[in-house]
Amino acid sequence: MKLTIFSCITVVCLFLFNCSTDGSPFPDDIQDDDTFESAIYFPPLDTTADWESKTIAEAEWNDAQLQALLDFLEEKNTKGFIMLHNGKIVVEAYMNGHTNLTPWYWASAVKTLTATVSGIAQDEGLLDIHSKVSDYLGTGWTSASIEKEDLITPEHLLSMTSGLDDTTGDDVSPENLEYTADAGTRWAYHNVYVKLQDVVAQATNTSWDNYFDTALKSKIGMSGSWIPLNSLNVYWSNTRSMARFGLMIFANGQWEDQQIVSESHITAATNTSQDVNLAYGYLWWLNGKSSYHLPQSQFEFQGELIPNAPADMFAALGKNDQKIYVVPSKKLVVIRMGEAAEDSNFALSNFDNDLWEHINALID
Repeated sequence: MKLTIFSCITVVCLFLFNCSTDGSPFPDDIQDDDTFESAIYFPPLDTTADWESKTIAEAEWNDAQLQALLDFLEEKNTKGFIMLHNGKIVVEAYMNGHTNLTPWYWASAVKTLTATVSGIAQDEGLLDIHSKVSDYLGTGWTSASIEKEDLITPEHLLSMTSGLDDTTGDDVSPENLEYTADAGTRWAYHNVYVKLQDVVAQATNTSWDNYFDTALKSKIGMSGSWIPLNSLNVYWSNTRSMARFGLMIFANGQWEDQQIVSESHITAATNTSQDVNLAYGYLWWLNGKSSYHLPQSQFEFQGELIPNAPADMFAALGKNDQKIYVVPSKKLVVIRMGEAAEDSNFALSNFDNDLWEHINALID
């Protein structure tokens, strides 16, 4: 049987018509307004290539509120600021002498890098976060008795529940890591988490820097480097590199078609990790909980961590207002680098809630 050109076109049109339930000449999944936005966008690993953007109108945000946000950021000593919507850049601004290429320190936001790389080592079967830290570092890495030291696992370091004294400063030499309570019974913000980097190095039989570079940094196109400072190990990078990391976390540990860290680790890291500080996961701060604790305090504050932020928001919070906010419900990643907005602080500050007031005016 011969088909004319007209009949071929008719058959194709009828096929497309029947693919939709409402008679539209496109299948239902193509008609969905979110179809072309449902896939998360990932920028090229080549950092000289363009990172795709979308306009505020395309994001359906309130353009009239953008300048007020930028003015607020500049007034509050911000240097780099990025807002991603489903991976694409909607807002990117540099101010107060900063540029898109200038490196800046992450401060305690690096804790989330450490948690993520620990998760990768766990995924690869090289590290068991439920084993003893002394299995990797040997006994005597603290000044506690062997019995008490052996209670401490990598998971306790991830959840800030090592039970070691948080009032003795950042030094992580054995003589400064003193027993205060049994591991798992007390939450205290402590630089002892950095021992996880030594644990990972031992578990992977390489240096922390090498494993970090191969397991995470190179796979998502980050720039930057670790710079030791006394007992601290601080990461420096440009603002977009921080945004790349936030995007990978938003994507449940994935980068394009590669799973960098397991979704199960992301789930564990971004949910309450212990029963003392409900607003803390594995080195991530969690919004939307009924109470929270802060660094250098055993006081339990009632209410949400950042009331103006969405309840499902979780964050990396670094000294002097280094911020990574991830909001799954809004398909949003927000990055802020700079000097302290007001007074020096260890993690949370009044700036968080004030910033979210301005962000809400823009996105709602």
